[in-house]
Amino acid sequence: MKRIALLAVGIAAFATGAYAQTDAQLIEQSLAAAPTRGRADATVVKWAANHTHTTIKEGTNKIVCYSRADQRDRPAFAVQCTSLANLDRVAQNRRFRADSTDAASEQALVAAAEKNGTREKVEYGSWFRSMNGADQMSAGVHTTIAMPGATGASTGFPEGRDAGGAFIMAAGTTEAHLMVP
Repeated sequence: MKRIALLAVGIAAFATGAYAQTDAQLIEQSLAAAPTRGRADATVVKWAANHTHTTIKEGTNKIVCYSRADQRDRPAFAVQCTSLANLDRVAQNRRFRADSTDAASEQALVAAAEKNGTREKVEYGSWFRSMNGADQMSAGVHTTIAMPGATGASTGFPEGRDAGGAFIMAAGTTEAHLMVP
């Protein structure tokens, strides 16, 4: 019985350590999504379960990076960078994801916030750059540029991917953004 108890304690200690990340590891991983020329001067934040953040690396430019691997339906390696001006929007997005059970219910929360005027603003022209995958080496990069309210008519960009280049997604809403292929 004593051996089983010791084994259980050992396994629990190993499992906790296997998933724990130091701030240095979190900083290194989060900065992977930052543009090379802005990486050294970027801020890195760590998100808490209540959708608040703690700065673990103070930066000197407008770039902020963070992990998203703790969120529902995200792969093991999921990091993102954007403008510091978008942190309230990111916190709201994290809250919507946590309060929903799937993509459709998450989108319903976004739509409701847009309709009732509580949707956090995003900085027009700011970018979001994400890396997602099983690990950093296999992660794909995805970049969007926030253009709330933009349409094909107001920007000259198509509103669908069929043209083969950059296009406006969610045209005419606060969610409107330029998809960069």
